[in-house]
Amino acid sequence: MPSIQFEINNGVASITLNRPDKFNSFNREMALLLQQILDDCATNISIRSIYLTGAGKAFCAGQDIGELTGDNAIEMARILAEHYNPIVKKIREIAIPVVCAVNGVAAGAGANIALCCDIVVAAENASFIQAFSKIGLIPDSGGTYTLPRLIGWQKASALMLTGEKVPAAEAEKMGMIYKVFSAETFEEESKKLASTLAQMPTKALAYTKYALRKSFTNSWEEQLLLEDEFQQKAAATNDYKEGINSFLEKREAKFRGD
Repeated sequence: MPSIQFEINNGVASITLNRPDKFNSFNREMALLLQQILDDCATNISIRSIYLTGAGKAFCAGQDIGELTGDNAIEMARILAEHYNPIVKKIREIAIPVVCAVNGVAAGAGANIALCCDIVVAAENASFIQAFSKIGLIPDSGGTYTLPRLIGWQKASALMLTGEKVPAAEAEKMGMIYKVFSAETFEEESKKLASTLAQMPTKALAYTKYALRKSFTNSWEEQLLLEDEFQQKAAATNDYKEGINSFLEKREAKFRGD
């Protein structure tokens, strides 16, 4: 079985981490394959949203410890430089919205890869763990950047230092994730979200994603200028014209993504 299952359906690229016997922990093969798939998604004009989830009971338990030990162990610097840092950069920078559907535990790098996605939803039995301190490491995969901006410095600090497990409902309450679904409706509702995004004005979503990313480093004045620039670009799209016409004609818009 491939370490990642990948399919495209009605504009949605579904990516499923597929090492359920290892709780979908990353080995080198899976990390490099995920990067390749993300690159393919970035250049495929038929793809208008990405749906990322895990097979089995877990979303992702982080790094496969087996690759850190033994004669063939991979150096930590190489794992970060060649595995996790490229993954989170590609997710952040890809113009397509990424929905992460956390179906079970998301631990270590698995948690931080999830949290760098554009919209994160979870099943009610899912949980998030900054597990690094439990084995004498620091959070990676962008976690020390992302998590404090989601939930505040004090909360992020405590979760990273203690390695405390956060149930999905609590993660939603503190603003770590967008929404929690029941076990019965999780798959249907999370996929519906990705499908909805695939039917929306693609370029406007890409511009919004870029503007949000730049807001972390821009000044107030710089951000206003960026909004002006990209609002003009959005207003020049066919989808904007369709949005205006559908509003005036009191009908549902049919966006094409151009």
